[in-house]
Amino acid sequence: MRLSLRAITTEAKLLLIGIPVLIWTMLPIYHLVLFSISPKDSALSGKLWPDHPTLDNFRKVFLQQHHYLDHFWQQMWNSFVISAATGILTLLVATLAAFAISRLKVRFGGLVLNLALFTYFIPAAFLAVPMYRTMGLYGLLNNQWALILAMVTIASPYAIWVLKQASDKLPHELDEAAVMDGATPLQIFRLVYLPLMAPSLVAVGTYALLLAWNEYLYAFLLLSRDTDVTLSVGLGNFLAADDSPWELLMTTGLIYALPPAAIYYVFKRYMVSGLTAGAVKS
Repeated sequence: MRLSLRAITTEAKLLLIGIPVLIWTMLPIYHLVLFSISPKDSALSGKLWPDHPTLDNFRKVFLQQHHYLDHFWQQMWNSFVISAATGILTLLVATLAAFAISRLKVRFGGLVLNLALFTYFIPAAFLAVPMYRTMGLYGLLNNQWALILAMVTIASPYAIWVLKQASDKLPHELDEAAVMDGATPLQIFRLVYLPLMAPSLVAVGTYALLLAWNEYLYAFLLLSRDTDVTLSVGLGNFLAADDSPWELLMTTGLIYALPPAAIYYVFKRYMVSGLTAGAVKS
């Protein structure tokens, strides 16, 4: 009885904390939806629900019926391409690096990993200007590869650390058995390492993809043409005037938020298990 009462008390405390946090978290999303279904003349009315909800804002966005939306589909495509390329390249770099450090025990591998993680002591915003300068020296400014490489640079240290921790938990006897069977390091990587690391690989790839999808500062600095920027920068253009169409801004923002939400929902099982792999040592 005492244990049951304690459990009920604990759950009540969690609910008292969790419900307000949930409501506070959902409020911005609620207002995002509220703006997106409100007519222009009532978008800022302050009402909890519009008198005449409409989907006309979505039609305007999809048909690009505003000068801020002239390149909506192109910018959405740019976001997909840059995010996907960032995820793939980050996976490639991080997987090979973690395999070399954890399984092949390369010399100074741990030092390299620590130096890479040391970059996180410097806020990414402080590295924006040096990154801009570097891309300019290599002639990559206003090229989508500049943003892709910048995002890979930011995402890779954490990705390497996560994969290295997960790799350390794999039994080394598997590698020894494969070597006894005549397997080369490349075969061990392809036939043993990759299949066992699949959850962590999905988690890291998703992390890098979402990081690039939500990036604004580097996309704003490294790309300038409206046909090259991501939709996150395109959304920022809405704030360039005092008479910005807030209902279209919020509608576009809601549309832009749907793909990462869907990606996270599909891979959430891997995100939880993959990003925490190796966090607790047995």
